[in-house]
Amino acid sequence: MKKEKNLAKKIFSLLRARDYPRFLHHFGPKTYELYQHVFGLLIKEVTKMSFRRVSNFLQMLGFDVPSYSALCKRRKKIPVELWQKLLNLTAGVCSGDIAVDSTGLSMNNPSYHYVKRIDGKIPKDFTKISIAYDTKNKKICAVKIGTNKRHDIKDVRYLLKRVKKLFNFYGDSAYDAEWLHEYCFEHGAQTYIKPRKNVKRGFFRKKQMKNYSEEKYHKRNLVESAMRFKSKYGGSVSAKLVKNINAEVYLKMIASNLMLKV
Repeated sequence: MKKEKNLAKKIFSLLRARDYPRFLHHFGPKTYELYQHVFGLLIKEVTKMSFRRVSNFLQMLGFDVPSYSALCKRRKKIPVELWQKLLNLTAGVCSGDIAVDSTGLSMNNPSYHYVKRIDGKIPKDFTKISIAYDTKNKKICAVKIGTNKRHDIKDVRYLLKRVKKLFNFYGDSAYDAEWLHEYCFEHGAQTYIKPRKNVKRGFFRKKQMKNYSEEKYHKRNLVESAMRFKSKYGGSVSAKLVKNINAEVYLKMIASNLMLKV
């Protein structure tokens, strides 16, 4: 219980650090503060509970939290910019060593036993997630969320624009693109990208490959440890709307940066 209280205070201090108002809506009811909504939603993702269960659970522990319906409605109204700023705050000072990789979260979580019983098909819909991971601080710096199938390279520009420093870039062969080598070269960063087979062209690719090291490239494997949030906080999302899916994923990332465990 003491840990949970410390977590509530930490969320309150994070919101105050960004000068967010105590109440998200200026004209709305002033019953619960913004940090209480964020605290309830964060505990929901960490414990994998429903809105009703997490509200009742926290109230039994003595926390003053909104009702389950208020949490559900507030999640729709909290802007994605707030989640992005909270993620940046929990990431801390960026070291500049950035590894990028992508994964997916299932948008359905059916019981495979009953799917087999009814001779149904396993759903293949998923939410694609690309993350920028600080290999020294072991924190997630930025995340790109999408519900459509797309190549990994298309999300890199979005991620790098939200990284405060960039000295070394680590990526697998899917990120071996000439424009990415050029982008990193112009920003004074060295790329450690596994070269694709039978691809030798490119002025900036050749310049970056002069300092390429297979030993340093293996630091990219550290980004795989960031994917442990799927086993800790669930490998699927229950929301259907894009706003709610973004909130769920960001809360999982924030919990991972805070290293919350159950």
